Amino acid sequence: MYDVITVGSSTIDVFAQTEKSDMISFQTQNKNEKACFLAYPVGDKILIKDIETTTGGGGTNTAVALAKMGSKVAYLGMVGDDENGDLIIDSLKKEKVKFIGKRSKKRSGYSIILDSIAHDRTILTYKGCNNCFKFSAIDKKKVKAKWFYLCAMVGESFKELEKIVSYAKKNNIKVMFNPSSYLAEKGIEYLKKVLRGTDILVLNRAEAKTLVGNHDIEILLKLLKDLLESSIVIITDGKNGVHVNDGKFHYIGKSHNIKIVETTGAGDAFGSTFLAAYIKKNNVEEAIKVAITNSESVISHHGAKNKLLTMKQTLSILRKNPVKVTKKKI
Repeated sequence: MYDVITVGSSTIDVFAQTEKSDMISFQTQNKNEKACFLAYPVGDKILIKDIETTTGGGGTNTAVALAKMGSKVAYLGMVGDDENGDLIIDSLKKEKVKFIGKRSKKRSGYSIILDSIAHDRTILTYKGCNNCFKFSAIDKKKVKAKWFYLCAMVGESFKELEKIVSYAKKNNIKVMFNPSSYLAEKGIEYLKKVLRGTDILVLNRAEAKTLVGNHDIEILLKLLKDLLESSIVIITDGKNGVHVNDGKFHYIGKSHNIKIVETTGAGDAFGSTFLAAYIKKNNVEEAIKVAITNSESVISHHGAKNKLLTMKQTLSILRKNPVKVTKKKI
């Protein structure tokens, strides 16, 4: 039996760095907010000063992070029967992650990550075979775990997440769910079946606002908690840290003031590391500390997997550079 089976996309990620990008912003209809855009000169041939290729996708990012933390992990998803698919499978094997999904005749997922400006990035994503995932085609003898970690999937593949949640309930498997901005935009009704079967929900502040409205953090936590039958709700808030509601306490974890290189994979690193630590310690406060430390390692470098830490490395860093977590009774 696996500790965790992750479900989500797999991709080849190409990081392109140039010297000609800029950021522009426009006032939105909501006068308190601005929309920012990455811009390149029209008509120019832009030289790329550096390029880096890694594997990515929420499903494989979380699987590798969990494995590095010492969890027994499998990845359930679609991988193309092509050269890129071979690279994805090989990278999982190297990290001791078992692939229990399917290979597809359609091309593997592919993402181009454009220049990181103001510590953020723009990603062009081709979903490819990730949109062809069918839970019914999976051998259920392989699907034995204590937890499912569900990442964002779109289109028909999202409906498969609903089937997995139903399967989890019938087989006493707990569920952690990390929706994306494009799933949050679908609304509560669209996500209702998955949310009701979720034991731990993790999303960022912008996604939380999209789902339940523009409220203060405590209200966001409460509204999300009310959507779920029994759960922990986690809202990450970038450099401001993280907020967690477990029904008893509101925890606030503070991030360190570090140099941010690139934020791809930060959410995946935080969520999966939180789960790994929570499984081991059954302690929300300790899980927050470990998760912040690992996600800060990721955003200090390019790539979603390049600087993921082991539990031993994380605890060593925590002893030298503790993470402050405060809590108050709800």
